Amino acid sequence: MGEQSKKPIPLNSLHMPPNSIILETVCIMTLRAYAKINIGLNVLGKRSDGYHDLETVFHEIDCFDEIELEQHDKVVMTADSILVPIDASNLCISAANLLQKEKHIQQGVMIHLKKNIPIGAGLGGGSSDAAAVLCGLNRFWKLKLSNNQLRTLAAQIGSDVPFFIDGGTAYATGRGEIVESFSLTMPFWIAVVTPLIHISTTWAYNHLVPNQNGKASGLRAKLVKQISNPQKLVSIALNDFEPSAFRTYPELIRVKEKLKEMGAVFSLMSGSGSSIYGFFENEKKSLAALSSFPKNYQTSITAPSFKSLHQLETD
Repeated sequence: MGEQSKKPIPLNSLHMPPNSIILETVCIMTLRAYAKINIGLNVLGKRSDGYHDLETVFHEIDCFDEIELEQHDKVVMTADSILVPIDASNLCISAANLLQKEKHIQQGVMIHLKKNIPIGAGLGGGSSDAAAVLCGLNRFWKLKLSNNQLRTLAAQIGSDVPFFIDGGTAYATGRGEIVESFSLTMPFWIAVVTPLIHISTTWAYNHLVPNQNGKASGLRAKLVKQISNPQKLVSIALNDFEPSAFRTYPELIRVKEKLKEMGAVFSLMSGSGSSIYGFFENEKKSLAALSSFPKNYQTSITAPSFKSLHQLETD
């Protein structure tokens, strides 16, 4: 189609799939893969298949990786960080290979990853990347799979990958793959701090002592009712991974205490760590809090009104 085919299609002319396709040409597609925090994380016990049952609320935040999909004869990958594997162990490759196998796709794809979400931080970066690749390739390869079909595939890749197909806010049970999206009116600014500590999910589960009796606490209903009441959140939204992580990495305790000193009305570790987030009543306090941490810590801020691009598209 000549040079004309290389011009980007205007953003407002695209029907953007989930995980926020923001630019598309004939040969290249650009995606955003958003991070999440866990507002409460209860580990209910170990299952017969070796996984753990849990109860949590995932909430998307304004921090994202950037992914480009480019036409290629094989499934290959590049990344801008040496900390990111670019072989079959990367969930982006797993997602592309799974789609190829399930839909008998002959063509490949070059996946370019720009990593902004901290690694080993409990923010779901790898899972979000995989979901973005699934959603992007669904359009890139013109597969026309529904979100339900994409979530089924996502569950084969990782426990929390299904959440990122739709994003937003969701109540998750099972091993994290059973997700129910719901509306949560967030009244606070969310400030996230990730110190120079990497905690693997495997380590976190190996050192976990579950506090629950095997029964869900009704976390979703409690949060909907009490999200504006920080005093109640302290007893409602707990993270069972905190005790062992804090014992091993005292710096995490200091980060949590510092956020509270700087005005956070609520603070909690996200996922299996190492990110700690705080809820703040206004932007000024949240920015002041983030500026008080060392510059080599990774930080992000999310406004109460934040919606990812794919949420805006589906509203």
